[in-house]
Amino acid sequence: MSKNNLPKIRVLLDTDASNEIDDQHAIAYLLLSGDRFILEGITVNRTNNGGDIHEQAKEAERVIKLCDMDDKISVTLGASDSFSQTHSKVMKPIFDGSDAVDLMIEKAHRHTSQNLTILAIGKLTNVALAIKKDPTIVSKIKVVWLGSNYPFPGEYNLESDWESMNFVIASGVLFEIAVVRYKEKSGTTAVTVTPQDLEKNIVGNGPKLDKAVIGRNGGEFFNFGDYSFNLLDNVYLFGDPPSRPLYDMAAVAIIKNPEWAKKKEIPSMLYKDGTWDAEPDLDTNICIYEDFDKEKILEDFFSSVKNYKKVDVL
Repeated sequence: MSKNNLPKIRVLLDTDASNEIDDQHAIAYLLLSGDRFILEGITVNRTNNGGDIHEQAKEAERVIKLCDMDDKISVTLGASDSFSQTHSKVMKPIFDGSDAVDLMIEKAHRHTSQNLTILAIGKLTNVALAIKKDPTIVSKIKVVWLGSNYPFPGEYNLESDWESMNFVIASGVLFEIAVVRYKEKSGTTAVTVTPQDLEKNIVGNGPKLDKAVIGRNGGEFFNFGDYSFNLLDNVYLFGDPPSRPLYDMAAVAIIKNPEWAKKKEIPSMLYKDGTWDAEPDLDTNICIYEDFDKEKILEDFFSSVKNYKKVDVL
């Protein structure tokens, strides 16, 4: 049992780790929050930014090393192509993304009193392919996704493979969306950090390594806090004061404590031709998280890196 006698949450993380700088913070937050989580695996997918599937894996592996957990965690390769390009091949022994898909199915069927939470912070291709290959996992998983500007159009993770999202929704799986909503204070876009925030709260924190990890932008790092600052230092900042959203990290936060955002059920919807369309005859199970409590989320994130408890790995 974790603190406050709450059961630890079984999580499998699916990420396009090298796409931006928020995935890295989500990975570290999850790995260093062992008071609340049990890790069932980390899978990667490829989107348009951050290189090929191997570069996505390398960035996830950097963060795992910086959390001093590379002896316990390996990264499983997932899909490079889209759901529409791949779904017809899922019954073959090997296909694009098959390792990640098989891992999701295996972990979903693990005999436990608690369903598996699949936290997807990139496109939903791997998740959709897993459901396509084995629809019986629908009753054994919850999918939490960082994505969409719902009810508005667009958003990177959605546009990277909107057909996979529609398939996940139509499956009837319990589907919770941490909405992004670019330029809107009601989405994870509002969970921003400045260089000053990181310098004050995270630099130098996390497990201390004896051997340096070479960063994505070069340089040597001996803890995640220093790498966090370097990541922010190598991207464009915007707003007043200049800052950057840590979208994906907020998705970890609302699994850890759902009270750090407002949860709302939404009617049956699919995304078509750049708009959300009502589907009243479709039996879906969707809710969204919005209005994120930035201060509490950042406070817990910084505390988790500083006063870390490494996650148990199954």
